[in-house]
Amino acid sequence: MTPPLLQAVDLSKSYAGRKAVDGISFQLEAGQTLGLIGPNGAGKSTTVGMICGLLAPDSGRITIDGQTLAAGASAVKQKIGLVPQDLALIDDMSATENLKLFGALYGLKGAPLKRRCDEVLALVNLSERADDKPSTFSGGMKRRLNIAAALLHDPQLLILDEPTVGVDPQSRNAIFETLEAQKRLGRSLIYTSHYMEEVERLADHIVIIDHGKLLANESPEALHQRLPAQAALTVTLCDSAKLSVLDGLRTLPGVTGIEAPAADELTLKVLLEDGALAANVIHWLVGQGCRPTHFATAKTRLEDIFLTLTGRSLRD
Repeated sequence: MTPPLLQAVDLSKSYAGRKAVDGISFQLEAGQTLGLIGPNGAGKSTTVGMICGLLAPDSGRITIDGQTLAAGASAVKQKIGLVPQDLALIDDMSATENLKLFGALYGLKGAPLKRRCDEVLALVNLSERADDKPSTFSGGMKRRLNIAAALLHDPQLLILDEPTVGVDPQSRNAIFETLEAQKRLGRSLIYTSHYMEEVERLADHIVIIDHGKLLANESPEALHQRLPAQAALTVTLCDSAKLSVLDGLRTLPGVTGIEAPAADELTLKVLLEDGALAANVIHWLVGQGCRPTHFATAKTRLEDIFLTLTGRSLRD
């Protein structure tokens, strides 16, 4: 049986007596995208640092493509490309010169390095800015150049630590398009973020951590099954008669809960086992004389799952 591309087993790391990562284990299959999520300070960057060999774990082990990652294991580290949270660029060198510097660190040189620089600049849509300095780039363009640098040596595993921090929506979409193209090519990705919509868009598998501990390690589908509600129907009613129907709503098949409105509001949320049941609820409300003026359905979000697991927001 082919081993997983990455195995992290019982990883722990402490700083000044405080455990930043506490016994975390997970694995990544070849060609898979793993979303590593949690609020700020959860231990995501420390976990990434250990996987890349930048930090030595206090305990636990990491294998890449069946090889143990250890101090000085440069051949194993060559299989990894890291896009750090903090930009790693030299502002007064051109984009190409920055890439050539990174390429030299990976042992690339001559015509192969030049060819590879051209290829990765094209991948991140920066070919026309090859001779320009990062000091003239927007924040999103700098992030894309960072991704290009991490791809120079054609790594098996690309790790991105909060790669969209401080970028505008247009640049964000450009970054997603680049990463989705890498997924289609079969490259394995680890994507850390506290923006849930990004992880929902990219990840095949999700690891949730908080306070350095592992809370979940499963597919998006399995995570959604943790909640009794798989969808929510938000209904704005036409008058205050809404309060008289709440008890009846709770007895309807497939209704798993109700978030009642405040006394001076007309909007309530009905939690459902399946979004297809929304039509039945609306039909029942009309039959009770409560004509909805507006309604909307939404699938349970990762944010909702995290709140259920921890009782606090992912952005805390």
